[in-house]
Amino acid sequence: MSPLRFRYQTLDFLDDDIHVRTLRDTQQYSDTDDKAQKLGISSASWPLFGVIWDSGKILAHLMSDFDIEGKRILEVGCGIGLASLVLNHRSADITATDYHPEAERFLIENARINDDEIIPFIRAGWGDVQDSLGEFDLIIGSDLLYERDHVELLAGFIDRHTKASCEVIIVDPGRGNHSNFSKKMVGLDFSHTQSKPVHTDYLTLPFKGQLLRYAR
Repeated sequence: MSPLRFRYQTLDFLDDDIHVRTLRDTQQYSDTDDKAQKLGISSASWPLFGVIWDSGKILAHLMSDFDIEGKRILEVGCGIGLASLVLNHRSADITATDYHPEAERFLIENARINDDEIIPFIRAGWGDVQDSLGEFDLIIGSDLLYERDHVELLAGFIDRHTKASCEVIIVDPGRGNHSNFSKKMVGLDFSHTQSKPVHTDYLTLPFKGQLLRYAR
């Protein structure tokens, strides 16, 4: 396997710049110790965690001025963790989680190049019923519903990690699974609203997805 090639970029959020090291593109691959393969991550899906997607940009911009006072926050399926980096830069109580074995290493490096504290990270799958994450006031994520089988797993994972009073925000690009997910969340006693993201002029193309919000 060839050495990984990276891309360095700076993204503007209100009065802050966030510096990010990502994979150069989705053709990168490195699994020399077979960690990803043992977790069921194919070579085709391996690099998807390591680039910034439009859904992730929208979530990060939303978090750039979100009320974080007194809230313990979790980013689920963080990938490159742009929203976590923005929240961390604001000194929020943010924890990140992802299934990919390389996500933590990139998150540590990106916190370092922004001169910020290391973001607490736990590698966990949505089907894991034993982890040390605890419960949160706010759970966020972007582009999580890319497989139909993920609906029940994700809803269950969120349910296990929310406090009695909590909020969930997911940016969904419109892969066709959010309706079933919302029904599952309502069945878990969450209220549900959805809307189109606004002020997305930082994106190159119009965003066709939805901003999903759940609360209880």
